[in-house]
Amino acid sequence: MANIQIDELREKLDEINLQLLDLINERAEVAKEIGRVKKAQGINRFDPVRERKMLDKLTEKNGGPFDNSTLQHIFKEIFKASLELQEDDHRKALLVSRKRQPDNTVIDIRGEKVGDGGQVLISGPCAVESYEQVAEVAKAVKKQGFKMLRGGAFKPRTSPYDFQGLGEEGLKILKQVADEYDLAVVSEIVNPADIETAVKYVDVIQIGARNMQNFELLKAAGSVDKPVLLKRGLSATIQEFINAAEYIVSNGNTQVMLCERGIRTYEKATRNTLDITAVPILKQETHLPVLVDVTHSTGRKDLLFPAAKAGLAIGADGIMVEVHPDPAVALSDAAQQLDIPQYEQFVEDLKASGLFNPAKVTPSTI
Repeated sequence: MANIQIDELREKLDEINLQLLDLINERAEVAKEIGRVKKAQGINRFDPVRERKMLDKLTEKNGGPFDNSTLQHIFKEIFKASLELQEDDHRKALLVSRKRQPDNTVIDIRGEKVGDGGQVLISGPCAVESYEQVAEVAKAVKKQGFKMLRGGAFKPRTSPYDFQGLGEEGLKILKQVADEYDLAVVSEIVNPADIETAVKYVDVIQIGARNMQNFELLKAAGSVDKPVLLKRGLSATIQEFINAAEYIVSNGNTQVMLCERGIRTYEKATRNTLDITAVPILKQETHLPVLVDVTHSTGRKDLLFPAAKAGLAIGADGIMVEVHPDPAVALSDAAQQLDIPQYEQFVEDLKASGLFNPAKVTPSTI
């Protein structure tokens, strides 16, 4: 008799569970719709005042047997899940989202594929100073079998009195040297008005950390048919970084690479703090290639190789490192650039580590 009674009560519980399931899912759909309306109106999805009013109303109507604290805990979890559902809906809608495009974006840069399983090494001086300087580095890059040559022609500096770069003349030097050695140019552009000029000289437009949220520059880079290397801002969250990439892609340019270059924290042992876990998070959240800049993240030559190994081990599609023929006389970032012999040793150590699988380079048609 007791077993029959228990079975009947359990059946009743099952019915109630199904009713609750229907109601929770119905609530979730309403919450998602609220999220879409808030997004359209530019309103923050989380509203603590509204949440407090709902909890107070539930407490007021609570007739037991749950006490108020238990009831509030249950509904807080429901509210939290609803908010996460709204955020998940937002992430799904992003063009850069892995949920939107499950397959990796693969970018072809003059025959070298980024994001295709192999890793790339982008090397070059912090700033373009002369033809001879760039040519010497290009010769070393070519000797090692790599394709991409970086160099700064426009240099956004913390101090207005520091070397700001050679501008278009620097781009011309990069282009001349790259053509001579059959390399691809990666260079930073800081002004939206310079994008149109830059595309004549560069193979990859770099948008630096200080310009990650320069929205007009992002839109301008999104309007041209050139790969873009977007660096994470000094204090940017991963979501802000992803949204910056979305600006570029939403304007029509899908050839975007993300670069983790360290974030600013209280730690002074390194120039910045390399957020190494950002690499797998970005690869999970987006379909874009992810690189690690070991020079700007550490600011220390002795840490470049360990940081590069960490980046490759955790799944980075490439590494960026600065190289100068004579760092002691460099016009910018002298202390953190490798000289040519150090660069050759760096590459040798990377290859010997077993972590570096260089991307295949097909003969250039340019």
